[in-house]
Order: sequence, then structure tokens, then C-alpha cells
Amino acid sequence: MHLSTEHAVNLKAIVGPEAVRTAQDLSTRDAGVDPANFGASLMIRPGTTDEVARVLAYCNAARIGVVPQGGRTGLSGGAESHEGEIIVALDRLNRIESLDPLSRTVVAGAGVTLAALAERSAAHGLAPGIDLGARDSATLGGLVSTNAGGNAAFRHGTMRDRVLGLEVVLADGSVLTELGQVRKRNEGLAVERLFIGAEGTLGVVTRVALSLIASPGPPATALIAVPDLSAAVSLCDLTQRSQEFDLQAVELMSGNHAAATCRAAGAAQLAPLAVAPYVVLIEVSALDATAAAAGLLALLEQASERGLVADAAVAQNQAQRTTFWRIREDWAVDREHPGGLWYDVSVPVAGLPGYLIGCHARLAAHDSSLELFVIGHLADGNVHLTVNGSRPIRERYEEIAPLLTDELAALGGSFSAEHGIGLEKKATLLRLGAPVRLVMMRRLKAMFDPNGIMNPGKVL
Repeated sequence: MHLSTEHAVNLKAIVGPEAVRTAQDLSTRDAGVDPANFGASLMIRPGTTDEVARVLAYCNAARIGVVPQGGRTGLSGGAESHEGEIIVALDRLNRIESLDPLSRTVVAGAGVTLAALAERSAAHGLAPGIDLGARDSATLGGLVSTNAGGNAAFRHGTMRDRVLGLEVVLADGSVLTELGQVRKRNEGLAVERLFIGAEGTLGVVTRVALSLIASPGPPATALIAVPDLSAAVSLCDLTQRSQEFDLQAVELMSGNHAAATCRAAGAAQLAPLAVAPYVVLIEVSALDATAAAAGLLALLEQASERGLVADAAVAQNQAQRTTFWRIREDWAVDREHPGGLWYDVSVPVAGLPGYLIGCHARLAAHDSSLELFVIGHLADGNVHLTVNGSRPIRERYEEIAPLLTDELAALGGSFSAEHGIGLEKKATLLRLGAPVRLVMMRRLKAMFDPNGIMNPGKVL
């Protein structure tokens, strides 16, 4: 279906010509992680909640599909758009309206990036309580809509735990404003929380009230090669039990991932660590840098005595710390092996070794040419699995998925930990989702969006 010229003119009249991007404009812009994000021929960039409401009301009456977009860093196809739909980009809603350092709360527009919030919070000795690799482009509205997790979730929860209140525009243009800034609030059903993790299928998040945390002290960071997964889990437990420091991150990566990112970073001095089957990045903080470094070294000594460390490197300065984090966060595997498959799962930490060993075995039995790369947040059991072949294998997602996902429920885990369902995991959701929950999800979709204009085809 093609978007008519009349509709384009009418939508342009709502937001002004300077806030509209045509297909020609979009062809020269960055579509983000997924090139299909710019499949629609028209992007609308409202500058206020009222403009969002008027755009949605118009689209609802005209039955035009609306695809909300933030930083376009999502990995599950949730921001893909198609001809006949319009993109509603929230980047102009980028104002931090208030920040209360005593209450440790902030109210900000959906288009504020995580990095911008972190910078503003740091001026008051505070932090967002959430962090992830896409911090420079990921926006608060997108983080809320996907219930993002990241490397601090084991301490501070996912976005669902950070959100105090929301403003949301519904499909018919009505506005739900629940921007309370208190943690204790029992006023009937918390309907605004239904929009956290809804991936734009129920409405458009326009403003967010969040809880902040105290900024951590100076960090100390180490990359640690471990002999096996069981040692990694034991090291994680030992680290969490320490009273010598505040634990900031425990990140896991397979040796083949670390080897690829060492090559990409030109970090030959770290390459020996990647010989191990798994590498763990640990970052701690304390009141001062000396205490953090001493606490980390004491941990490494204790872990070595228990046989949990095969080799280790400790960052001596900020440049080395940045390199260590690049080893964890770089997408070098995708550049070396384009066309791989990404899966985002979570497993109770105690069950992680058995689960990953099983994944390797099932993949090898299914197709011995496949290679598995692993990165993740060890302290909460969230791992991201990349499966690569000798050539691009994008068309094999549904074939491979059961090998990695179908035993997760029995383990108490999840086939969608932090990236959302989008388009990519729809079939898995329908296969593994609890029947009653799927019925309830469909009923909620029908109630909030009876004409099906909100992010059409996503999730369900």
C-alpha cells in the first residue's frame, strides 16, 4: 500500500515541513542497526506531545500504520517500517525537563539519549542506573519500550525497575499522563506500566520519569581468562559476595569473541587471554581508586587460589579500561562473519554452564559447520548467542532457534531477555509463549489499538 500525497500533505501540516523526511531524505541518513528501519517513505518528527497526539489521531482515522522510532539500535526488528506506513521519530523530544538531586529523579523527553542523561546526572553525582553499549544513540523512549537491561541490571534492574512514571500517546490520540516521581504509589491498576516492553504496539512513549542512583566511585577493571564455565560462575559468585568493593559489572564472553575483538582493537597484548574458552570482564568501584584497585587485586588472589583464574590483566589507566570494554562490546564478530544469527536468552546463573554446553552439542549435531559466539551479562544469566556459518545464514533463524530456546522454560529462563520480540522472535513467542498470556496480550492490543495502526505486525 502506498501513502497518498494527500496524507503526506496533511501530516506535514501538523508538524511543519522542516519536521518531515521523505524517502529521498532517508536514503542519505543512517537507518541504524537494521536497514529495513527506513522502509517507509515518510518520517514525521513531532516536537511536542500534542503534535504526536495529532499525528496519531490522524493516522488512526485514516488507518495508516505508525512505527515509533528512537535511536534505531534495537536488534529484533522492532523498528522496521514498510511502504504505506509512517515513521514517527522521537528525536526532537530531547529535553531533560527536571532533575531533582535530592529525590534522585528525572523527567525527560523520550528522545533523550542514555549518554545525555548520564552526562547530566553526573553533574549532580548521580547516574541513570542502566548502561549498555548503544548508550550514545539509544533513547529513553526506546529503552522503556523494549524494557532494556544492560550490564547493571543485576544491581539496579531493567528499565521496568527504573521507571517511576510515563506519558504515553494512545492510538486514538488521547494522552495518558502518569509522571509521578515517587516509588510508593498504589492508586489502582498501574496501567502506564503496560507500555514498558510493549515495543510501541500499544502507544507512543513521549515523556519518562526515572529513578536515579548515586554515581559509583572510581573503577578498577580486569579481564580474566577462566578455565571453564563453571569457574566463571564461581568467580561471579565470589565477586558478588566480596565486601571490599561495590561490584559494577561481571561480563562474559567466549574466547572466540574475545579473539575477534582483540584483533579489531589491535590489542595483541590481550590476545593470550582469548585462548581460554571464556573470558570475564569484572569492574568494581570504591570510595577512591586505591581502594578499588586493592579490592580487585585481593579478589584475583582469592580466585586464583581456588583455581578460578587461568590468566588475567588489570587495567592500569582509563585508556586500558576503554580497551577492555571494547573487547566486550565491539561487534567485530559481525564484521568478520556477516549474516550471522543473534539470540538473546537468560538462564538462572547456576544453570548457565549446562545450558551453554548443551547449545554447543546440539549445534554440532545439527550442523558441524556452525560456530557459536557468546557474550553476556554473567551476574544475571543473560547471554547473547551468535551463530555463524561459512556464509551468511540469515534465512536459517527459525531452523536454529529451537536448538537454543526450547529448553529454556524448563530451566526457568527466557528466550527473550532484553532485546524484545519485534519481528525476529514472533514465531518463537507463538511457539513457546503461555497460551493464556498470549490471549491476554491480544486482548490488550485490541483494547488499546483496535484499528491495528501501532507498529503493525510486531510482537503479535
